[in-house]
Amino acid sequence: MRHVLFLALSIAAASALAQQQRPPNLEPLPEAPPPPLVRDGADEPRVRIAPQEGDRVEEVRDGGRVVMLKVTPPGGAPYYLLDPTGSGNWTRRDALDPGIRVPMWTIKTFD
Repeated sequence: MRHVLFLALSIAAASALAQQQRPPNLEPLPEAPPPPLVRDGADEPRVRIAPQEGDRVEEVRDGGRVVMLKVTPPGGAPYYLLDPTGSGNWTRRDALDPGIRVPMWTIKTFD
């Protein structure tokens, strides 16, 4: 009998407490600002070819700065000059291949 009385009083107290707490005054949210204007191709890297002293130089730009140069000498193999950080330290690479090979063979199968 005590359990029933305790349960009934708990429900009555919870409902009285819920009625006393009113939700805060809610205000409507302001309208979202319009999205920024994006020019077509503004975020894409640009490529400009500028020959120098018989070499063919291709510049790859990202955000207005040069990040890679591909130099093709006449009658020779092309090489690449990279500056990924924008610090002005150019690194020469003979190929863009990183040289990392992931093993692709099966080691063990579970049946």
